[in-house]
Amino acid sequence: QLSCLAKLVTLHGIPKDLDSYPKDLLLFLSPSDYAATGSCRQYFANIGKANLDVLQRESSQRKELLLEALACLKISSTQVNKENAEILGRLVCDLGGEYIRSSGGNLLKQLSQCDSFLPDQEEAIRSVISSGNTTFGAPAAWSAFTLNVLSGLIPVFDHSILQKIPE
Repeated sequence: QLSCLAKLVTLHGIPKDLDSYPKDLLLFLSPSDYAATGSCRQYFANIGKANLDVLQRESSQRKELLLEALACLKISSTQVNKENAEILGRLVCDLGGEYIRSSGGNLLKQLSQCDSFLPDQEEAIRSVISSGNTTFGAPAAWSAFTLNVLSGLIPVFDHSILQKIPE
């Protein structure tokens, strides 16, 4: 339905008020379609707020979106800074474990919004959390607020992390 709606909306060119359309619709447009109304950074900031699960996790369309986002943001290594993590939003759910490890805690807030993780991602998340080298600090210093922010990651925590979190 969204794919069909995207075709209808763009039938007579790209509307100038594209930002006012549902974010999920943008998943079916390319950054070049969007370029007429804004920058690729703005496009991917909107995509990062969309429900990516509209597209299958390993689909070529979803992989292509991530590659285009990394190119747009000029991310050439596996390290993602906080600003780019904010722009990527839910697209971070598709980043591999090497990105999660290299970026330290920069991706944790966005990763906590993901519905599921691949084993490599889970391992990387545990590694980053266990290191304590994040803005959240070591699990032993966490508060209820920290757990609330990272609540989506709790299923990934192993016993060694959970036992360090204060009651």
